[in-house]
Amino acid sequence: MPWIFSNMFIQIRQGVMQAQKLTKKLSAFEVKMSMNKDIFDRVSGVSSLPMDQECGESSRYLDRKMKHGKRNGLHLDETLRKKVEEIKKKESELGITFQKNLTEVDIVLKFTKEQLDGLPDDFIESLEKSAEGYHVTLKYPHVFPIMKKCRVSETRHTIDLNFNSRCKDENSKILQQLVDLRREKAVLLGYENHASFIHEMRMAESPTKVKAFLAALSLKLKPLGEKDIQTMLKMKKEDCEKYQEKFDGQINMWDMRFYATRIEEEMYSVDQDKLKQYFPMETVTKGLLEIYESLLGLRYEQVENPEVWHEDVTLYKVFNASDDKLIGHFYLDLYPREGKYGHAACFGLIPGCLKADGSRLTAVAAMVANFTKPTATAPSLLLHDEVETYFHEFGHVMHQICSEAENSMFSGTSVERDFVEAPSQMLENWCWEKEPLDIMSGHYKTNEKLPDAMIETLTKSRNANVGVFYLRQITLATLDLELHTMTTTPDVAKVYSDCCSKILGIPATPGTCMPASFGHLAGGYDAQYYGYLWSEVFCFDMFYSRFKKEGIMSPKVGIDYRQKILRPGGSIDATDMLKNFLGREPKQDAFLAAKGLTV
Repeated sequence: MPWIFSNMFIQIRQGVMQAQKLTKKLSAFEVKMSMNKDIFDRVSGVSSLPMDQECGESSRYLDRKMKHGKRNGLHLDETLRKKVEEIKKKESELGITFQKNLTEVDIVLKFTKEQLDGLPDDFIESLEKSAEGYHVTLKYPHVFPIMKKCRVSETRHTIDLNFNSRCKDENSKILQQLVDLRREKAVLLGYENHASFIHEMRMAESPTKVKAFLAALSLKLKPLGEKDIQTMLKMKKEDCEKYQEKFDGQINMWDMRFYATRIEEEMYSVDQDKLKQYFPMETVTKGLLEIYESLLGLRYEQVENPEVWHEDVTLYKVFNASDDKLIGHFYLDLYPREGKYGHAACFGLIPGCLKADGSRLTAVAAMVANFTKPTATAPSLLLHDEVETYFHEFGHVMHQICSEAENSMFSGTSVERDFVEAPSQMLENWCWEKEPLDIMSGHYKTNEKLPDAMIETLTKSRNANVGVFYLRQITLATLDLELHTMTTTPDVAKVYSDCCSKILGIPATPGTCMPASFGHLAGGYDAQYYGYLWSEVFCFDMFYSRFKKEGIMSPKVGIDYRQKILRPGGSIDATDMLKNFLGREPKQDAFLAAKGLTV
């Protein structure tokens, strides 16, 4: 009955369009509220009054409201204020359109089974098939397995070319407009550039410190990256000789993930296809929830027949284990579908904070991901890096739920952006330790736990490809920083290409424009992508200095972590949270040692 599916498709499209319209309305309202001078003047009047030193969070709230007001230009004359507001409106609209364009990409490529050589049967069988071949979309559950496992170089090249050309023309122009608007606004507000405007409110404080951090890390990683590439080249040359293909003497973007996977498999004996058989979605979810419950002193309860936006979505209540007090709710939306956000992320839906009557508004958050959906004949099996992603994003969910800030401004993950990833990054470490791996694994046929031998090879592989992986992160962070410190309209494809060649040592694929699909640049991480690396330093410091020493599954350390890192939200500075948890100033030593770098 084709008409049913056609009608369903139309309904989905209409729903997506309606959601996009509402997003624009909400965004416009947010801009309008941020530019309310009457509120700013009242806050200014209150902030000038004598303040009791014990006011704590209220004092911080007033200070932040004043800073935010000035950063919105509310202290300027009316002409400049209107100009700033106009720019903010344009920025908001462009950011929404950028993401909308990506969401609406519906390209489907067709390949023969021979062109998909190297991919496991369960993956190939999960693909839609027609007389033209197997249908491959540009969504993560299709792209990444092919880039990692497909032996046919030309297939990987085709995928890479299309994946990194998504919205190339329209989003490149939007990105140029956004960069120009951000620079213009920053200069109007008295800053040298947009990066300086952003970093003023971050742990890093300035672009100069960020550049120095990235440069120093890049210098340490370069030898490791070059070694990784030489190993990949050796494998590629052998493949070309074996399959009688021309050897071009370089690792291309479409080669990188494939040969990185080969290094894991051949040099560290990690078979990703066998490994994923121990990580069926239901088992991982059950184990993940059990681990978080134990560590953080919580209890989860799934809500029966919840009112949700799609049948795949589940809803849970969160209680304190000690007193059975309800502290929040979270949704899990784990599988891809038409029109859905294409990445993995946590969204705070309702902030946890005090209400006017002194009672507490409990937090609500949603984790959204795009893991492979189970079928009638095959379960959803997660790759190990997907298990990491699950742990990471759920860490953000718990940050939202466990925060006990008084003001919504400081609720949950409302911390410095270059610290916000640290609590979740730290929890990724549980995906590499035997005790938690025992809890979250179980073969999809036999329920056998992940064998010790496989755990050993997995943990040894953790620093496989560490050079190219972190140099790629530095490449993206540098791209972001370059765009937001430039004084002219950028050629975004060229800036990216230059960063790839200079830092990563692997050229950008000709004809592509990866930044046009790099959602972070338009979605709130502008001049802040460095934060993933910056915060990872703190994540390893927390993990190795407390959990690794005192017990991976220690409830005592877990509660300490909940109280000193998650509970404050953004009500105190991240540096102070770290000092409270570590009992000292944070250091880089654990991060460098974990990555095999010189301390």
